[in-house]
Parts: sequence; structure tokens; C-alpha cells
Amino acid sequence: MAEQAFLAPGEAVDLDNCAREPIHIPGLVQPRGVLLALRTDDTVVTQCSANLADVLGVTVDDALGATLDAVVGADAARTVLDHVAAGGDPRLRNPLEIEIPVHGEPARFEAMLHHAPGDSADRPPVLVVELEPFSGHASLTYTSTYEPVRDALGELDRATSMTELYDVAVRRVRELTGFDRVMLYHFDADYNGEVVAEAKRADLNAFLGLHYPASDIPPQARALYEKNWIRLISDIGYTPVPIVPTDDPVTGQPLDLTYGTLRSVSPIHVEYLQNMGVGASMSISLLRDGRLWGLIACHHYSGAHAPSYAARTAAEFLGSVLSVRLVTQAEDDRASAARRSAGVLASLVAGTRDDDVPLVTALTGEPGLLDLVPADGVFVGAEGRTAHQGTTPDDETCLRLARAVAALGVEVLATDRLAADHPALAEIVPGVAGLLAARVPGGASVLWLRAEVLQTVDWGGDPHNKAIARREGDTVRLSPRKSFDRWREVVRGTSEPWIQEQVDVATSLRSYLGEGLLLRGRRDIRAATVLQRSLLPTSLPQVDGWTVEARYEPSGGGLAGGDWYDALALDDGRVVVSVGDVSGHGLGAAATMGQLRNALRALLLAGGDIVEAVGRVDHLLRTTLPGQAATLVLAAVEPGSADVTYVTAGHPPPVVVGPDGARVADVLGEPPLGVGRRGGRSGTVHVAPGGAVVLFSDGLVERRDESIVDSLDRLRVAAARSVDPATLVAQVRAPSSADDATVVVVRRDPPP
Repeated sequence: MAEQAFLAPGEAVDLDNCAREPIHIPGLVQPRGVLLALRTDDTVVTQCSANLADVLGVTVDDALGATLDAVVGADAARTVLDHVAAGGDPRLRNPLEIEIPVHGEPARFEAMLHHAPGDSADRPPVLVVELEPFSGHASLTYTSTYEPVRDALGELDRATSMTELYDVAVRRVRELTGFDRVMLYHFDADYNGEVVAEAKRADLNAFLGLHYPASDIPPQARALYEKNWIRLISDIGYTPVPIVPTDDPVTGQPLDLTYGTLRSVSPIHVEYLQNMGVGASMSISLLRDGRLWGLIACHHYSGAHAPSYAARTAAEFLGSVLSVRLVTQAEDDRASAARRSAGVLASLVAGTRDDDVPLVTALTGEPGLLDLVPADGVFVGAEGRTAHQGTTPDDETCLRLARAVAALGVEVLATDRLAADHPALAEIVPGVAGLLAARVPGGASVLWLRAEVLQTVDWGGDPHNKAIARREGDTVRLSPRKSFDRWREVVRGTSEPWIQEQVDVATSLRSYLGEGLLLRGRRDIRAATVLQRSLLPTSLPQVDGWTVEARYEPSGGGLAGGDWYDALALDDGRVVVSVGDVSGHGLGAAATMGQLRNALRALLLAGGDIVEAVGRVDHLLRTTLPGQAATLVLAAVEPGSADVTYVTAGHPPPVVVGPDGARVADVLGEPPLGVGRRGGRSGTVHVAPGGAVVLFSDGLVERRDESIVDSLDRLRVAAARSVDPATLVAQVRAPSSADDATVVVVRRDPPP
């Protein structure tokens, strides 16, 4: 849909058009302070707020066209300009405490500085100076700010669940800022919000658990929250103060207040808060991967309320820390769920490896697919056989559904609103509202089914009646709703939602089942084994001052996998070693491995940088083998150098061995080949004489009964004792491992 233009200046705003309101250039500020805009080359004031005389005793006419020192005094101007001259973003060092002569008497102010966005490279940037009268408790003192923030950080660090993080955050922000109510407001994928935590005055009614429609916060407001993380309205009943002149006389454009602290807010939003009985408001953005995840919303009901800038900054800092902790906690929760399902998945996969048991029987035994992903029923079809667990339609209906899913061309399909998302599929299975389907290479399918579950959603007011009509003269204007009483809606046509961990484990199962079907083809396995062995290097190059050694151990069952290693001498004297692993086993994995290995060789021999070479191989895999994935680690060694440069793609980083023991190199966080977006990162490690860098495949370290952290620690301890590749395989690899194990050691020669 085409993006709509912002409203023209002076055009009336209501609920029909508020999503087009240019809230970043309101031309107005809140009256709790004053604003000055000036050119940074000559410090001439080009715009100011109309309340300048009331706050500073200087008229607008006298200020416009004058230099900054003429408006705020020489000492204050020098402090401001020195702050800017220090370089970087001045917002990061706010606030400044300055003294300005007002009617002949010194008055203290807090100054907040920022450069207005959108400045052109051919003219000096516009500096915006916002001044708020100094509050008696504004200083960053130990007891008023540092101590509570330190304690809050400790509590956030000790929290072990999302709910606990939420509760700590709202309680601590309320203690810092003194608002009557502090809520943590979480957005769903459609930006509908839910109050997931609340700290409030005892006499206030509870908002916890209430939902609010996405239209309560228009898109341009959400975009502003992602740039400016805190916003205060100290008095909802304020009268906006105009910026004079409205347009910058140099650019002819309104002043962009995206980063302003005094920016006047939308009158629709003010009206919304007034309808809620709010006297003052503050919000702090919570971000995840740069996207607005939620808000800490603060309301005050007993009149105006203006926390000091120090308290606001401390609360904003807590919001930033909370954003990081939320991401970490979400990953921890996801890892815990993955560990819980790992045992079931391992048992299922082990059962599929028995050639004497039909695949569908192995998947519906004890444990079965319903133990892996809870559902009302599950159907599996493979090798011309079918099997069921729980409540499912008959075989013919399920096979028809599986064919319809396959026709969509997706590998994994998850929906809890089947009729709304895929009406053609819903017609095949009436009464089924939730479907998680995995299409396995080779023609196999797994379908988890969930029946309809009536859901109740408690809204803060009727979301379908968000507006009230107000007559203004000859027009009728839409305004925010007045009722925020709990309004319950019953939602039909949905099932219990599939959580991401369940979709992930279904995706993993799909990969393992693809392996299992392939492993059952003995002829293909033998061909794959021959192919894989033929692609391993027959000799290893050497580089001056270094020794390269390798060890490859096939899986215990003699099955060919996608592991490979290589060591290549380049024309410029470098030696590049690599260890890779294509997902899956058998002929397909070995063939993909061969293509990737040879493509990587060609790119490196052409003189490419190792980061660039990995990026090109990633593009090759996406283009020619969609749906395939592989992990990779490369290390480049130059003759006479003590440093090793490495690049990873979804692979553990190397282990670095030195005189003080062994450590795991920094994780680069790059995704596997064929998956996600690469950032082009590389790492460098220094290797002392006699030290080494150890590259390895996951078959060396992975064990189903322990975390990858423990497995890597086992390798680290073993490498500190010996970097002989054969010894490492014998000491680290699980005896029952069903995966290939590869070790490549690049050892720096000791001094003579």
C-alpha cells in the first residue's frame, strides 16, 4: 500500500487522519522550558519558543538574529559550545547544568542539546538547545540516582523469567520517577498492546491484563519511539508554545524535533490521556533488534508531574538494560524449551534409524510425535505407509491435506487460524483450526492438528468502537473513546497458538526425517561415502612457521555425512583451512558439500578475501540449492605472522591454545550458509609460539545429554593438554556419536 503524505500545516487532526499527523515537526513545544535553534558556524539564533521572555527575560525579537551569548550570557554560551565542540552526539552527554542571568539575577538551568535531523552537508547543522529550570533534586547523586539504579540492575540480573523482569522494571521505574502508575506495555506482531506488568498507587483500578488496539499508537508515533526513547508530558493540560518562526529561515522547513525533550505532542494523544483522567505522562521505549517491542508507560493522576532530567535519564537507562535482558531471557527460555524437547527428538530420531521398523511406526510409538509437539492429533505418512496418534480425520482426508500443503511449496507451515489464513485447507478438515505441517524431502509428511479453542481477550474499552463524535461548528469530528472499562471479546476460529519452539522442533524433525529416509537407501549411502572420501584432501600444505594437521573420523555407523575439511595454499603465500558441515547425511548432503567445497576453493584461488568468499558461497547456496543449509569456519594464516583471521557461518569459533591454556575465540554471530542475513564479520586471534588454533565439526563436541557450552568446555580442557588431532577425537567425541567428527589443527612452530 502506498505511503500517505503527512497532513498540511493547520489541517485539522482527528482519528480518521491522525496516522498522517507530522508529529516530528509540530512547530510547538511544551511550556516547562524554552527552545533555541541556532546555526553552529556563527551561533546565530534562527528560531526560538515564544515563551522566551517569560523564562529568560529576553524577548523573541531580541533573540532572533542574535548570537547565543547575547541570549544566555557569555559563560553559559561558552559551556554549550564547548559541549558541542567535544564532538560526537551531544545527546550522549546531556544534561548540562548552566547559569543564565535572568532580570539581572543568576538562574540555574538544565540544558539538553541535539542536532536537528535532516541537515544538509552543504550547510552547518542546526543545534537545538532546550532549557528547563533547574530542579532542586536534579543532580546525579549517589542516594537519589546511582544507588537505586545499581540495585535495580542487580534485581534485573537476578530475574529468571519474563514476568519477574517485567515486575522489577515497573516497580523500579516508579520508585525513580514517582508516577502514580507505571505499566509495561507489550506489542504483538500487529502492534496491539497488552499490559503485562503494573506498579500503581493502591487506590487505583488495575490495568494489568488489558489489551489496547494498534490504532491507539499510530505508525509514525511508533517510528518516533524507535528513535527517541523517552517522552515526558509533565502537564496534560498545558498550552502549547509556538516556535517562532515556524519554518527555519535558512531551509524553509519546520524544525524537526524528533530528538527534542520539549516537543509538543499530538492533540489527539492529549485528548486520549485526558479521557483516561491522566494529569501527566511519560513513556520509555523498549526495543528488540531495533524494533519497538513495548513501552514502559507512566501515568500521574493528581495533577502535573515533572521528574528531574536525572530521574528520567536513569529510568531510560533501565529501559535500555531491560531491552537487552528481555532479549537474553527470551533466548534462555527458548534454549530451555529446546533442551526439554531434545530428549524426545533424540529418541524419535534414533527409532527412525532402525531399518527393520517402518518410519511411521517409529514416530508414533513411545515416545511419539505428540510428546514432541502437543496437539489434539498427529498424522504421518512416509514410505507408502500412514499412522495416527490422537484425534485425526481418516487416511484419505489426511493425505489430501498433505498434498494440498505440499502444493503451497512450503517446508513447514504453522497457523492457529487455518480458516482465515488458508481457507482451501480448512475446507478439507472442518473443525480443525490449528495446523503445523512439515513436508519432508522424499514425499513424507507430518501433520499436527489442533481443534478450535474459544479465546477471550480483555480490552481497555471496546476496540471496535474506538471513537466518539464531537460537533465543532458545522463539522463532526472523531475523537478518542472516553470509556476504558474492561471489555471482553470472544474470538472464534482459532486454536491454541504454536509457539516458536514447537515450530523449530518440527523443522528439526523434518531435517532428521529427511536424513532417515535417505539413510534407508543403502545404495545411495555407499555412493555418498565414496563421494565424500574423494573430496577430502590427500595432503596438507604447510606455511612458514606453522604446521597443519587434520583428522577425520566417520560416524560410528559408517554413514556418509556432510562434513568436510580442506587446507589450501594460495598464490600470495597464505594457507586457508576450513571445516564445514552440510545439514543432513547421505548422497544429497555429500553432493552439496562437494559443490560448496569446490566453489570455496575457486573463490579463494581467485584471490578473494575470506569474508567475501564466504559471502559468495552463501549466495551460491541460496541461488542454486534453496532450502539447504550448511555451517562453516575458515581460518587464514600468513607466513611469518602470529595472527590467524577467522570467519564463521553458523559454526562454533575456533579454540585458541596458548601458554596459559585454551579458550574459545569470540563468537561472531553469523548465521549458517543459506540462512539469515550475513553481517560480514571476521575475527583475529593471536597465537603464541608453540600455540595452536583448533577448528572442528559439531560431530566432535555435540552430545545429546549435555549443553553445547559443556561440550565446548570439554574440548577446551582437552586442547590445553594436547592438540594432536587423533588424541582430541579420542578424548572429546562421544563414544555413541552418530555424526562424523573432523579436527584441523593449525599449530605455530615453537622457537628454535
